[in-house]
Amino acid sequence: MNVKLDHMNSEEFQEYLSFAIKHFAEEHIKSGNWKPEEAISKAAEEYERLLPEGQDTENNHLFTIRDGSKEVGMIWLSQISNEKGFIYSINIWKGNQGKGYGKKAMQEIEVLANDLGLKSIGLHVFAHNNIARDLYGKLGYIEKNIKMEKTL
Repeated sequence: MNVKLDHMNSEEFQEYLSFAIKHFAEEHIKSGNWKPEEAISKAAEEYERLLPEGQDTENNHLFTIRDGSKEVGMIWLSQISNEKGFIYSINIWKGNQGKGYGKKAMQEIEVLANDLGLKSIGLHVFAHNNIARDLYGKLGYIEKNIKMEKTL
């Protein structure tokens, strides 16, 4: 496995954005946060807010994850302050999951964050995503907040 992170080009970003808006909406529906009829518009608004200049938005680093020349996923690191980063998104494309690409990409993004002078990286994971939660725990990420809700 020869995993590297390449800055996304415009075409890769547009493909990611189409996937990301739909995926983000679906995750919020699964979590009970949004109604299906509002989810796509809310997700699109969130991405517009976070990335107003697309892949060229200042302090945001969007990468295509490659194994050699094969595209296997993507990862997005935002520099929130001089010392704090936040991973907004990591996705390993279907057919490439379960092969160690997520773990390797996370390790590579930590190297980049260190090069940027960051002292910590945060991320959000939906509670129902047990595979991701397990991976992040193995990589040393700790849960800082747990939000709970009961539907009546």
